[in-house]
Amino acid sequence: MRIFRTTYRARNGQTKRVKKWYIELRDNLGAIRRFPALMDKQQSAALGRQIERLVSCRVTGESPTPELSRWIEGIPRKLCNRLIRIGLLDAARAGGKKPLSEHLTDFEQYLLAKGDTSKHTKQTVSRARRIITDCGFTHWTDIVASKVQQFLSGLRDNSENISAQTFNYYLQAIKEFCRWMVSDRRASESPVQYLQGLNVQTDRRHDRRALTVDEIRRLLDITATEPFRFGMFGSERSMLYRLAIETGLRANELRTLTIASLNFVDHTITITAIYSKHRRQDTIPLRSDTVVELQAFIHGKLPNARVFSVPDKPVKMFRADLQAANIAYVDESGRYADFHALRHTTGSLLAAAGVHPKVAQAIMRHSKVDLTLNRYSHVYAGQTSEAIKSLPDLSRSVKAAVTA
Repeated sequence: MRIFRTTYRARNGQTKRVKKWYIELRDNLGAIRRFPALMDKQQSAALGRQIERLVSCRVTGESPTPELSRWIEGIPRKLCNRLIRIGLLDAARAGGKKPLSEHLTDFEQYLLAKGDTSKHTKQTVSRARRIITDCGFTHWTDIVASKVQQFLSGLRDNSENISAQTFNYYLQAIKEFCRWMVSDRRASESPVQYLQGLNVQTDRRHDRRALTVDEIRRLLDITATEPFRFGMFGSERSMLYRLAIETGLRANELRTLTIASLNFVDHTITITAIYSKHRRQDTIPLRSDTVVELQAFIHGKLPNARVFSVPDKPVKMFRADLQAANIAYVDESGRYADFHALRHTTGSLLAAAGVHPKVAQAIMRHSKVDLTLNRYSHVYAGQTSEAIKSLPDLSRSVKAAVTA
């Protein structure tokens, strides 16, 4: 490497040196490259050494060190473009100089390619984009953790008044985007990796409850007699709710069920990986009496036909049927009985029946048993009293102790 300053002839005929230093070196292909540097010789030499390290990585095929990666992210756009043109730097590696809007487009394609649903992908990218846009971030090096924290805190304090859970959803989106930038070698490290989410237990906005057995029976019986609405007959809605309670299937999983998903020999339902939340194929057992009713319900339908015509957002449909059955959508404790509460009902009925937690976890298809026990298993009225009554009678021991 050579550090030098060029000369020029002034109008008065004198030879003078330019103020800026230049770097001259050989690239990975042996070609001599010349780069304009800085006014300071030592700083220019330091810049030349970094470019030499980049050349060395190209020759050996090694990845840049974390220190060199951070330097790449901070170099001027003009130098970055030059390094890309001559093949010393990959366009992906120069992520800091590419607009974040373009990275977000690539990130969206990545999520879809790895199997995320279009709805989840849209939500994740939309949340990340809002943070980036509202914080004024244009390039990777603009992202600052403190600004992200302040923005999200502002969403909780202003008129939007978002919940702790929504706060965490936004934070998860921007963190996932930044992790992807690092894993795709577009950046060296995530600037938001140390940001922490909020404790959602301190800010519950939409707690759900489990329906009682009496409420379930009333809901199913009355719904079966209700008229056609929201694209479904009353009998179809009743069967939908029953299957949701007995299997714990989510609304989207029920929506995507086809006749071919039902196995009336083994008494099971199969959820394909593309529609399962955890992206694995699941097989859920069915009750024998439910199998008989399902067979009658789907009679005459083709194998590829959908079992149910569930609307995209079943909440209004479910509320209308709750109202017809005289069941409160929100109880006196502020807990909700929405469509997803049917899944909570599944977990609670399993717990009330004494099903082992690991078995209940398998039926609910949760990654952790804590989720099954703490969020989806509710205690019904009277269960605590019955539990106390089941304890052994200690009165004789007490009398004996007093007598002694």
